[in-house]
Amino acid sequence: MTQDDITESLVTLRDYWRYAISRFNAAELSYGHGTASAGDDAAFLLLDTLDLPIDTLDPFLDARLLPSERKLLAERIDARVLTRKPSSYLTGHAYIQGVRFHVDERVIVPRSHIGELLFSEYLSPDGSSFLPDPLEVESALDLCTGSGCLAILAAKFLPNARIDAVDLSADALAVARRNVEEHEVEDQVKLIEGNLFKPLKNKKYDLIITNPPYVDQAALAAYPPEFKAEPALAHDGGEDGLDLVRDILDQAAKYLKPEGGLICEIGSGREILEEEYPQLDFLWLETAASQDAVFYLSAEALGV
Repeated sequence: MTQDDITESLVTLRDYWRYAISRFNAAELSYGHGTASAGDDAAFLLLDTLDLPIDTLDPFLDARLLPSERKLLAERIDARVLTRKPSSYLTGHAYIQGVRFHVDERVIVPRSHIGELLFSEYLSPDGSSFLPDPLEVESALDLCTGSGCLAILAAKFLPNARIDAVDLSADALAVARRNVEEHEVEDQVKLIEGNLFKPLKNKKYDLIITNPPYVDQAALAAYPPEFKAEPALAHDGGEDGLDLVRDILDQAAKYLKPEGGLICEIGSGREILEEEYPQLDFLWLETAASQDAVFYLSAEALGV
């Protein structure tokens, strides 16, 4: 069946959603870049391509599409199957809690648990039970910023804070710069190229946020094409996935103010960290998808 046959036969969004699901299932695609199934991934790809709300499929299902829209959807469905790239790379967008960011192959597709926690904690009517008062935060640090999404969200929640966003990759920082400009937080967010804390000298922060590479070597070797399409640097956490997490834990105290704290995502490895750092009182934070992928440590717990 040619692409012309497809665009002539399929005329509504429902048609393309059904077609995409069938193609994705037949190709045995992998998910995990903000979607968890063929149906969800197809819905995201179609809705974002058409610049429609990505969480609102039903009202548009029976809308008849323009010829140009049909052609573009057919091309994107084909590209998803043939290239095995994440759908976010095909549309150029990724979302955290509904906030849109630009992405391309220079950065990992953002999907951090920390974004969810910033929203749930700082939008809670009772305030956060562990994060510092948002109005009192004057300085924050986002280590391994990638696309800049967490630094940008922090800027939105911490109106009085100056935020340093550090990454080793100049390519990633180029993407982050575009996002910083599009979200109009240039006055708050400073992008810095460097390896973890090295470019920061003696600066101290009220809050350190980090979602470092934390994938172990065995998992990296078994990656499906969708994950191999992302920069390896953004995943590689060493043999057990915790090399950079250890570096951060060993150095963070020098960069925190006495009332500050560190929030860090690790994916897995809780038992390893608790065994290696018995002196640290980790506060493990629950999210919609995990109970021990993110921890918080106060500056006091780190010995400040």
